[in-house]
Amino acid sequence: MAQDLHPFRRRPLRFLLKQLSIPAFAALTRLEILGEENLPKSGPLLLVGNHFSFIDPVAVVRIAPWPVEFVGGAFNPGAPSWTRIIPFLWGYHKLYRGTGARDALRAAEDLVKRGGVLNIFPEGGNWAAVLRPPRPGTAFLAARTGAPVLPVGFYGFTDVFPGLGRGRRARATVNIGKPIGPFSADGSGRSHRRRLDEIGHEIMRAIAELLPPELRGFYSADPAIREAARGTERYPWADKVEGEVGHA
Repeated sequence: MAQDLHPFRRRPLRFLLKQLSIPAFAALTRLEILGEENLPKSGPLLLVGNHFSFIDPVAVVRIAPWPVEFVGGAFNPGAPSWTRIIPFLWGYHKLYRGTGARDALRAAEDLVKRGGVLNIFPEGGNWAAVLRPPRPGTAFLAARTGAPVLPVGFYGFTDVFPGLGRGRRARATVNIGKPIGPFSADGSGRSHRRRLDEIGHEIMRAIAELLPPELRGFYSADPAIREAARGTERYPWADKVEGEVGHA
C-alpha cells in the first residue's frame, strides 16, 4: 500500500519531534552515539539496522541529521503506547507483513531514487534480541535503487524500560558503520533470488560487526552463539497476513 505521507506538511511536526528526542534520550538513557563521522551528508541512502527494541526507530530520529522516511510493519500491538504515537505523528510507509508488500516497497524505491533517505530494519520485526537472517525487502531496495547502505547497530535499548522501573537509566548505544554498496542483482528467477539473498546476508554481516559479540546471533563467529539463536529466525508472518489482505 503506497502511503501518502505529505512530508512537506509534516516538516514542522517532524522538526519538533526531532528536537524533543534529544532531551528525552538524555533523561531516559545514558546514550552513546559512535561513528557519527560515517553519516553521509545527504541521500540517496538506505539506513539499516538490527531491530531488538520498539525504541530503535525513535533512535533513528535522534541520530539522523537529514529528513528520513521509514518503512515498518502496519501493526505493533505489543509496543508501548508512546512508541506507537511517534511513528503515527512522523508518518511512515506501512508494510502489511506476510503479503509481499510490493506497492509499499515500490513507493519506498521511488523515494530513494529521488535522493531520499529511508530507514528499514531487514529482520522485519523485533521478536528477538539477537541478530536474525533478513527478509528480502531490504536487499530488493538496495539492488533496485543502487543507493549506498548505511549499517547501524542498536543495543541496550531493550534495557530502557526495565531500568526505568528500577529507577536507573540504561546504557544504550547507537554504533554507525561505514556505508557499503552499491549493490546490483541481475538475472531472473532463482539466480536473481540467490543474489538478493547474498546481498541480504552481506548487509546483516555489516550490522553484526557493529554489535557486541553476544548479540550477533546467526552472524556470530562463535558456533555456540549461533546455536543459541536457533529458532529466532522463524518469521511470525510466514503463514499468515498482518492486517487485512485487501489493504496490502
